Amino acid sequence: MQIPGGAARAFSFNSRRGLSTTSRGSSGLKINFDRLWETLHETCKWGAANRYGEKPTETGMARLTLTDDDARIRKWFADEVQKLGASLSVDQMGNMFARTPGKLRSSAPMIAMGSHLDTQPRGGRYDGILGVMAALEALRTMKENGYQTNYDVGIVNWTNEEGARFPKSMCSSGVWAGAIPIQKAWDLRDIHDPNVTLRSELERHGFLGDIACSSDAASGFPLGAHFELHIEQGPILQDTGRSIGVVTGAQGYRWLAFTVRGRDAHTGTTPLSARQDPLLAASKMIASSNDIAKRHNALASTGVMKVPSNASTNTVASEVTFTLDIRHPQDSVVHAVQEECLKSFTSIASQDGKGVSFDWTLDTDSPAVQFDRGCVGSIQAAADALVGPEKWMEITSGAGHDSVYTSKHCPTAMIFVPCRDGVSHHPTEYCSPEHCALGTQALLDSVVHYDQFRSESAGKH
Repeated sequence: MQIPGGAARAFSFNSRRGLSTTSRGSSGLKINFDRLWETLHETCKWGAANRYGEKPTETGMARLTLTDDDARIRKWFADEVQKLGASLSVDQMGNMFARTPGKLRSSAPMIAMGSHLDTQPRGGRYDGILGVMAALEALRTMKENGYQTNYDVGIVNWTNEEGARFPKSMCSSGVWAGAIPIQKAWDLRDIHDPNVTLRSELERHGFLGDIACSSDAASGFPLGAHFELHIEQGPILQDTGRSIGVVTGAQGYRWLAFTVRGRDAHTGTTPLSARQDPLLAASKMIASSNDIAKRHNALASTGVMKVPSNASTNTVASEVTFTLDIRHPQDSVVHAVQEECLKSFTSIASQDGKGVSFDWTLDTDSPAVQFDRGCVGSIQAAADALVGPEKWMEITSGAGHDSVYTSKHCPTAMIFVPCRDGVSHHPTEYCSPEHCALGTQALLDSVVHYDQFRSESAGKH
């Protein structure tokens, strides 16, 4: 089998089609390629939807949080980790922590491999799912080879990462990190049925655990480190011919909501000089935000724009609302773009006719995150051994992940692998078997490397 991008030289396969490397960053263990691929797609029978091709795997996924299909994959996951001798803990947000003992029998928090099993309603088979299945394959590989890490190691399945059914993304890792009050999370309503809450579904399926959703060692489930494998969800790795992205952090973002107010007026009888046109002003504001972001090499996007439901073709609108999403790896740049936008919008508000007024709110403020250098270094070592320095690159995540929240309480880093054309949150989302295997091997090797680094560091103190 040929690995895309010239990476094949670093791999060897045995009759079981295991994947291995032989270098300083290698664990010496070999994941089972076929088992990984079969497990990934076999478990997608729970929630398969939106077929786009004739092959069995050519469907998307609609496995929303705490639906019956999500409950089925959760119960399957619980059975599989317990077969490997892992203990399973479930917290009050339904987060599932599978833990296998290390040979030191240390009480220190485990090194976790985490991601999520829930999807978007028109999602794909790899976003989140690959990260959990790769972690399971890593534990299976250790088990069958009789390999034991120094410290405890395990898997986390985070609840409601997507926020598609209960509208709060990275919800349960946010509660775990202390950033989201648990009552607020429990009270989230199903977007289609306001009588159903996240808590009521946890109770219905038996996933309202009895330990606190917290990183606090006294009441919750702390982690010693968190490694997450994920598809890139963008085109950078594919476009640069790289096979692994070593994620050094996540860019900061701010979500703002604007309301621009004018006055209703007849479009045929009201001259331009007499108008107060909020739609014209809002359009100019959105275009201006794009220009400002470009100057800063940042991103500014409007995803929602609304006019009153009683708007008319031959009437100037009275009010317009729109969103603004500003992103950049440096918080200072996010703030600079925001300030320049507000200054520009003030100018635009007075430009046409009698002008308009506007106000705004800050709905979300997510500062940029830098991942732990020790975890990043372990992934770099694994990537060097697997594909060589020319085939991996450092990359910043443009999207939010559970790792953003875990990074606030434990050493954290992420691994990206390419996805076809950068497409995700869509049924045709695709990561090749080779890149799924490569990412899984990198995850295993990184965790083993970090475990050894952690043990050596402890021995020096």
